[in-house]
Amino acid sequence: MKIADYIEIDTQKRFGKPILKGTRISVADVLNWLANGLSTSDIIHDYPELTANHVSACLLYASTREQQISFAS
Repeated sequence: MKIADYIEIDTQKRFGKPILKGTRISVADVLNWLANGLSTSDIIHDYPELTANHVSACLLYASTREQQISFAS
């Protein structure tokens, strides 16, 4: 899966936050819903424009970003 197929950063939408292409739904929104116990099925039910691949792309984006973060010792 290529993150760029599902996620974009557009300074004209959501203040330049990463969003799912074709929507105004941010990656952070999806991650927050998952963290609060919603399943992929729940999210797709509430937002039928999304697919399981959109949710997976958000998780992949977050894991990729986490690998780039380094903490000061």
